[in-house]
Amino acid sequence: MSDWSVPADRPEYDGAVEAALAKMDLETKADLLAGLDMWRTIAVPEAGLRSMTVSDGPIGVRGRFWTVADPSLALPSPTAQAASWDPELVRRIGNLLAAESRRKDVDVLLAPTINLHRSPLGGRHFEAFSEDPYLTGRIAQAYVAGVQECGVGTTMKHYVGNDAETDRFTVDNIIGERTLRELYLRPFEMVTAAVRPWGVMTAYNSVNGRTMTAHKELMAVLRDEFGFDGFNVSDWGAARHTVEGVEAGLDLAMPGPFTVYGEHLVAAVREGRTSETYVDDAVRRMLKLAARVGALEGVRAAADERIEAIADPEALLREIAQRSFVLAQNNAPEGGAAPILPLHADAIRKLALIGPAAAEARILGGGSATVFPTNVVSPLDGLREALGDRVQYAQGVDLFEQIRPAGSDFDLKVRPMRTDGTELPAEPLANGDVKWMGYLPGGLPRDEFDRAVLDGVFTVTETGDHVFGTRGFGHHKLVIDGDVVFDADQSYETDDPFEAFFGPGVERVTLHLEAGQRIPVRLEFSPFSFPPGFPPSVLFGLMHTGPRPDEDRLITEAVEAARAADVAVVVVSTTALTESEGFDRRDLRLPGRQDELVAAVAEANPNTVVVVNTGSPVEMPWSDDVAAILLTWFPGQEGGHALANVLLGAEPGGRLTTTWPRRLEDAPVVQVVPKDGELHYDEGIFIGYRAWEQRDSFEPAYWFGHGLSYTEWEYEDLVVDGGEAKIRVRNAGQVTGREVVQVYLAPESGLNIEGGIETHRLAGFASIEAAPGETVEVTIPLEERSFQFWSEADHAWRTVPGAWAVAAGRSVADLRLRALVKRH
Repeated sequence: MSDWSVPADRPEYDGAVEAALAKMDLETKADLLAGLDMWRTIAVPEAGLRSMTVSDGPIGVRGRFWTVADPSLALPSPTAQAASWDPELVRRIGNLLAAESRRKDVDVLLAPTINLHRSPLGGRHFEAFSEDPYLTGRIAQAYVAGVQECGVGTTMKHYVGNDAETDRFTVDNIIGERTLRELYLRPFEMVTAAVRPWGVMTAYNSVNGRTMTAHKELMAVLRDEFGFDGFNVSDWGAARHTVEGVEAGLDLAMPGPFTVYGEHLVAAVREGRTSETYVDDAVRRMLKLAARVGALEGVRAAADERIEAIADPEALLREIAQRSFVLAQNNAPEGGAAPILPLHADAIRKLALIGPAAAEARILGGGSATVFPTNVVSPLDGLREALGDRVQYAQGVDLFEQIRPAGSDFDLKVRPMRTDGTELPAEPLANGDVKWMGYLPGGLPRDEFDRAVLDGVFTVTETGDHVFGTRGFGHHKLVIDGDVVFDADQSYETDDPFEAFFGPGVERVTLHLEAGQRIPVRLEFSPFSFPPGFPPSVLFGLMHTGPRPDEDRLITEAVEAARAADVAVVVVSTTALTESEGFDRRDLRLPGRQDELVAAVAEANPNTVVVVNTGSPVEMPWSDDVAAILLTWFPGQEGGHALANVLLGAEPGGRLTTTWPRRLEDAPVVQVVPKDGELHYDEGIFIGYRAWEQRDSFEPAYWFGHGLSYTEWEYEDLVVDGGEAKIRVRNAGQVTGREVVQVYLAPESGLNIEGGIETHRLAGFASIEAAPGETVEVTIPLEERSFQFWSEADHAWRTVPGAWAVAAGRSVADLRLRALVKRH
């Protein structure tokens, strides 16, 4: 286990904080806690305090502006990052994110997400690390250490129980005390103990009857028991109570300035409903954050090494992706003795690459994690770069679900218009979506904004019927080729402010166009009002869908391509309507006719490799019929290069961080929809592999920790000495490879602990590399907490006495060595 060295506070911080506090009146303090705008806090020059900027993560640093004009690096998803099972690699990820933060003048990254994969239906599954609290905690420790050692703050989120998206603003999650302590609070405890995070974000949801932004008891656990000394920021729009919030320890209510603090907090103090002491405590924590990140005059920032750039970040992005890919299945093709992967470039005359996600890379999930990279390498790009014209591409299916933002065939810009009719400079758009979140371009005051004008040219690439539409809560005037095709209001019936912001696209007109035409397009948009409680935000979109292809023809073409090729690689994926913040999944099926496509291709060519480009589990009814399955998650902007490298021989280093069911109905936990406003965690501690091991009738598709290698590994010896497990492993194959040595504990006695005890629990792991024939010995510490459970009777951790089995292996279902250790 790594001994993280993290920046310590300077001795002069306390004095500087008190001196700055003394220079603020009540109104200023309340405004500091209310935020300046969507992403910034106010500056207080007389106290030596500059404004601080926070930014969404965790797969990239978006900064203050959600626009292609301010691009960001796009990393593999957190599910992928954790699949490396390598804290040192994740620490480097943190360094990279810190460099990006510095480039964008960001002081605090709103990450990492350390909620758990309670159910595979969780819509934000891709943004969290694992179903296991220990693995989540270890990966999060490295993430936080990597960011903060470079002088940028982090916020552990979402504290706590934000494990699903359905009714997330109002749901009351009913979670037992033992379950809270052993599962959902444990990663927060681990990160706090090891790396002293500078921030935490409290969630929208309630837990056991109290909203998290005003949950005095659970904030006391974090601060008084775990020792958290950072600042507490609400999720955006989550703070609902002025007095209860400040007295529970909510320091910053975002976004500003129209929050429950500011003038509301001043009134509460003046009227005697709360004490200014609570306000001062919150301001002290904000000033300590300022000192740590270098925003307070007269003191040095906590980190001496304030990283500004990473050399060759694209190479690191490729390495992260390669190390995250999980080789779930790798069989020998018909008549072959060796597994189909890796492919040998010199033996391939023709490779059929199939699937819409092979050409249009699916690199990230939807929601606040979205960033705009300058360059995205698709699987088609990566494989053609490696194999040239030996790669034949076939689309295979059409994944159209609803009208989408205007895409790459449009050259678009958008500009704001003043109420006096003058316009500000235009900015380019990556697609038809405009997201001015919490700001107006050019610093335009909200009372001077009249409307936004999006215009440009559509170059028609395909003859046929083209559908144009609009998205956004307001008045739209859509002009296509000089004709006004829609001029009216557009509204939605919803209580979810995020759906009101974004909303679905609505089809407005269908036009028959010829390939080669250049069509002027224009969309003028005026919001009905700015969203209440938020800074001025303008969110709308020009939508478009081209001619829909004949899917039967597409599948036939894909089958013909597969039949003529030496090997077929099918890339299957979810869509933006499948995995995203804001909603949970209804099922685990791949969208559209992708299952049918894979089955048809596999029948035509037994040498079929399926690349699963999703952030979380999906059903794979064709798994027995294909030679290999490679899970690539959302692999970030360098995913295409990483895929080509792995298919052609680079070791796929990933291991599963969550158990994959064969079918949704087999999954232990599928309830994510509240009933009467409550979601009961009735399964207790039994989620993920803990739950699967309690069942006799169902086997998952792939167990937690599973992942194949391009070499063979032999586990030769296990010795438990005191608080350490020493494991000797040998690379018995023909190529250099990476292995994740996993250690699990299980009590030998069938103790009757209230609520049950797991068959196994992850207690340690190590990522190693070895050459052919090389032997590696690793020492894995075993924490005392791994031998304990939370006693609800005593409200304390208690060691389970007696003999414990210590098992080491390649996954929770492939444990190859075993030893006993006693606990008293």
